[in-house]
Amino acid sequence: MHQPPDILSLAYKQPVMYDELKLLQEKDRQIPGSVQYLIQRYRKNPQWSMDDLGMMTYHYQKNKTSENFFELRFCIAGNVYCKQKDAECDACRLNASRYCQERIETVDVLSFRFSAVHLSQFVKPQQITGTLTDNVLHFKHPSSFSKILSLCSRIRMVLEALLNHTYTDSLENIFINAQTQMLLLYSLECMLGEKEVEAFQCKFLANEDDREKITLARKILLDHIGEPLTIRELSRKVAINECYLKKGFKELFGTTIFDFYQSQRMEHARYLLYEKGLSVTEVSIMLGYSSISHFSTAFKKHTGLKPCELLIH
Repeated sequence: MHQPPDILSLAYKQPVMYDELKLLQEKDRQIPGSVQYLIQRYRKNPQWSMDDLGMMTYHYQKNKTSENFFELRFCIAGNVYCKQKDAECDACRLNASRYCQERIETVDVLSFRFSAVHLSQFVKPQQITGTLTDNVLHFKHPSSFSKILSLCSRIRMVLEALLNHTYTDSLENIFINAQTQMLLLYSLECMLGEKEVEAFQCKFLANEDDREKITLARKILLDHIGEPLTIRELSRKVAINECYLKKGFKELFGTTIFDFYQSQRMEHARYLLYEKGLSVTEVSIMLGYSSISHFSTAFKKHTGLKPCELLIH
């Protein structure tokens, strides 16, 4: 079964321990004959540096067609909500400072899953043109895939509407159904369009084994956060050509191997300094830096802060 990357970890740029997160709200619904959606709202750690991110997943099993589905996932960070779920507090109504203690900064994780039966209604068999969009909607594309999704302004507007609407009961179902159709349209338009190409620009990624090698490479990088690996060493560990590794990694995860690894190291350094209270020297050594100055320069470039500034809290 195709296992897409965890979108919250991708947005955070390092593994996320869900059992350590505080879940503020959760809504898990199945609209009859339409979409199954899950919205989870977590309290955002003030030290987290996160990107807004989207991802589409096409899950295909030739011999288990009833289990085929298309999913859109999104991670939106930085939204601010009042602690009172049903109504804003007096401070909010009075336009209090953004530092009001009743206001909470959150990370919203959304998932919208469309079944094969539901999507097939949009494609008339006699009109199938063989485009990637038609093949995905009709589940004719021969292999599963996941792709990072750019959040254009139209997608953001739909997500904002889904997160902040006030509809209930049947009207809520109608609203959600309408908005998710727009979300599906904009996502397919942004990522797939009408190109008669494979789902991946890198043709070799159509092979599931090669995709798994790229995913394994990412895991190895995270497991060796304090032991820098060269691309040659990494390619040998996962048994894939260096060029394929670099190109495949960039397409699957939306960043270069170097930028990803450097980001992981700096976020881990932030955690060690701020949460664990380790010294700059200790963290520098743990992450494999040859000198404190090299580590400090890299840390400031990534975070905008000197390492010592996180020790003052």
